[in-house]
Amino acid sequence: MKKTKLNQRWVNKLESMNAPSLEQFQQQVSELLLRHRSLLDVLSKLGQAGASVNRAVTKAITDCGCIELNARKQQYSAELDLENAKETLQSHLTGSLCENCNEALKTELGRNLFYMTALCNHLHIELDEVIKDEYDKCSTLGLFNLT
Repeated sequence: MKKTKLNQRWVNKLESMNAPSLEQFQQQVSELLLRHRSLLDVLSKLGQAGASVNRAVTKAITDCGCIELNARKQQYSAELDLENAKETLQSHLTGSLCENCNEALKTELGRNLFYMTALCNHLHIELDEVIKDEYDKCSTLGLFNLT
């Protein structure tokens, strides 16, 4: 599936869910963040939240087994153009998250997003601008973005 179709699918899903705006979410985080008001606290909690995301994925593989990881060297050929290379390269992932692992991972990703947003608040950065700038960069650079 092309990146633009994937992006549009997410936009449609978010619009259909009447999701709160990024600005509303950022305001809510600002109101809820009581214990970790220090920038250093937020940075350490963001790092911890990132590690928890990694742990949730690891547990889905090692404890539950709903997904499997079979990593090996990517078979990339210099003769392939970038579009064909995208189709050739593997994620090394098989299976799909079970309901329990899906919920656990969404919880950890939500916590990660919370602390990332708290960091934005401390540094007076608008979350929607971060996403817009990254979206514009991806749209402009396309496959050359390589992030």
